[in-house]
Amino acid sequence: MLFNSIEFLIFLPIVFIAFWATPARWRWIPLLLASYYFYIYWSPRLIFLILFTTLVAYLCGILLERAGERRGIRRLILALTMIACLGVLVFFKYFNFLYDTFYDLMWLFDGRFPPGRFDIILPVGISFYTFQTASYVVDVYRSEIKAEKHLGYFALFVTFFPQLVAGPIERPDALLPQFKTRRSLRELDYIGAFRFMLVGFFKKIAVADAIGIVVNATYNNVEGANGLAALISTLLFSAQIYCDFSGYSDIAVGCAKLFGVNLTENFKTPYAARSIKEFWNRWHISLSSWLRDYIYFPIGGSRVRTARWIFNITLVFFVSGLWHGASYNFIIWGLMHAFYQIVGKFTLRYRDGFWKRLGVSVEGKLVSRLRNLGTVALVTLSWVFFRADTPSDALSILKKIFTDYSFNLEYLKTTAETLSLSIPLVAYAAFALLMMLFLEKLKYPDRAALTDRCSSRTRALLRFSSYAIMCIATICVWIVLQAYDIGSSFIYFQF
Repeated sequence: MLFNSIEFLIFLPIVFIAFWATPARWRWIPLLLASYYFYIYWSPRLIFLILFTTLVAYLCGILLERAGERRGIRRLILALTMIACLGVLVFFKYFNFLYDTFYDLMWLFDGRFPPGRFDIILPVGISFYTFQTASYVVDVYRSEIKAEKHLGYFALFVTFFPQLVAGPIERPDALLPQFKTRRSLRELDYIGAFRFMLVGFFKKIAVADAIGIVVNATYNNVEGANGLAALISTLLFSAQIYCDFSGYSDIAVGCAKLFGVNLTENFKTPYAARSIKEFWNRWHISLSSWLRDYIYFPIGGSRVRTARWIFNITLVFFVSGLWHGASYNFIIWGLMHAFYQIVGKFTLRYRDGFWKRLGVSVEGKLVSRLRNLGTVALVTLSWVFFRADTPSDALSILKKIFTDYSFNLEYLKTTAETLSLSIPLVAYAAFALLMMLFLEKLKYPDRAALTDRCSSRTRALLRFSSYAIMCIATICVWIVLQAYDIGSSFIYFQF
């Protein structure tokens, strides 16, 4: 079920009551049953996949611990487990993509290979819970954690419903102990939970879904769009995907807090980054850190020769792109970020030298702002491949952005018609985007210094008014979208 649905608004209070009405030592049971129901609601026929992954990883952890110091046996157990768990991911997510690629290669070399595809349903959240179980198995293999003996707690680690289908990707040493901690209702951070959830719902419904209408108008009709329409839609998609995914993460964090669980915050104002490297330290943090700890560092990281580092960073972003989807678009998107990082590293000293020769401080506001704008521009260009349906559509969009302009009244009228723009929609979009600019501060009272000159009472009033406006805007936009039958899943549910 979607977080932004009536079903979930009914489901969450029921689970909350059942959880806290159960004796502390048995609370994992209603939470686990609720998590399985949440998953079954999406795809009942594929429940066996998450059960299979859970049991394999659970048994592997125990076997690894029993194998002691026998490295050969430990490596064999690890290899078999990775083949079993990641094999499920590869088959269900990438089989048709690999088959089509192989067929295209055979056609290119005039080989005879029968065309065809399997009718494979992509299980919801498979990329997330597969990576989560993989991190558990590797951590046990490295002896960084002890194997979890309680099957119920381990199953809850894999299926915890707030982060089951779109993360964050949690580490076992951070999440498992929290399920075993006995808390009381008095210890709950209700205000923090509802603050995160409100901000998340506003981002998703009032911002992402609203501006998504404009984005879809262009990207679903690439040939009919002009340069200005393509540019506006691409800029708006940068805001849409951020609000959509960070909105989900905020809702997940808020939901988890209602059960005494603290999840990883997945975003830290990524569009304030001054480099692509910094952007990835702020964007989808749980995935970035997973790729760093389980792929980048084990193959040498940056402590290798230059050629090897280029290979390492390219491999990591290739995996990142492929993780997002079985499509050339996502691979190109990932490789673009690898290219950005490689070029950024080799040009850094020349760029710093340029500013020093001008007598401008590299750490000053001017350079920081320019680097931030450059980073946002590069990220936005890469989003074109992320959002477009095919590489050819993405190239067409980019070509229009850089060439297709004719500033006259007819051109502007055509642009407005293509984007389905109206004065109320433009005014609302401007309001929503402005609200989004300080949402992150509102989530944290200690960072929400709206103005140092205001009294504590005034700051509290401003904060309350902001939340009230967000709540009203979210409800109103949701009603309008439902009235026009404009449903919207979270973008990252497809991964």
